[in-house]
Amino acid sequence: MPTEHTYKQFDAELEAVRANVLKMGGLVEEQITNAIEALIQGDMKLADQVDANDHNVNALEVAIDEDCTNIIARRQPTASDLRMVMMVVKTITDLERIGDEAAKIARMAKLIHQAERISLPRFTEVKYMADLVLDMLRKALDGFARLDATKTVEIARQDQSVDEEFRLNLRHLITFMMEDPRTISVFIDILFVTKAIERMGDHAKNMSEYVVYMVKGKDVRHTSLEEIEKEVL
Repeated sequence: MPTEHTYKQFDAELEAVRANVLKMGGLVEEQITNAIEALIQGDMKLADQVDANDHNVNALEVAIDEDCTNIIARRQPTASDLRMVMMVVKTITDLERIGDEAAKIARMAKLIHQAERISLPRFTEVKYMADLVLDMLRKALDGFARLDATKTVEIARQDQSVDEEFRLNLRHLITFMMEDPRTISVFIDILFVTKAIERMGDHAKNMSEYVVYMVKGKDVRHTSLEEIEKEVL
């Protein structure tokens, strides 16, 4: 039979894994902030740093995934403990993909600023989208840390706003390209940036939905906002 000591060890292992997820989340937040800063300021050294640091995010994902595999193999968790491990595995996958999108933005920043352009556009809309997504990510990580699913509805609404901003930006960029074909190259690059930000929002929303699964035992992925509200509120 498991002893009290064994239970304490198990709890400590789970807490260590959760702490590493939050550490990974902090790295990803920094990657997003730096990538957007590199884009807006044309800071090529910062863009290179974001691209180079992507391996740190990847390494943490691998380490946490291995820890989760060991926990399952050695502890054979059940019920809420198993949901916790599954939430961690899914969360780090989304965090790694957000990190990939940040690295992609850094690479696009280098393309945009290193090429000989007639003029560079303003990045007001891009910054607005990125700020929305950063707020979503912070709320999702806070929900993960506190096992609090109440922010999931707000995050889902913000994701809808990010999607709408992407559609608006897409229409504006197409209009600009039609009016002046010389802008096509740079605006296609910016389109890739806005798509990367939109994907980040999707991943942050996924993360918040895993918290609902952990707390409520209910999978709310691929459901409507109304169904999420009914489950959470």
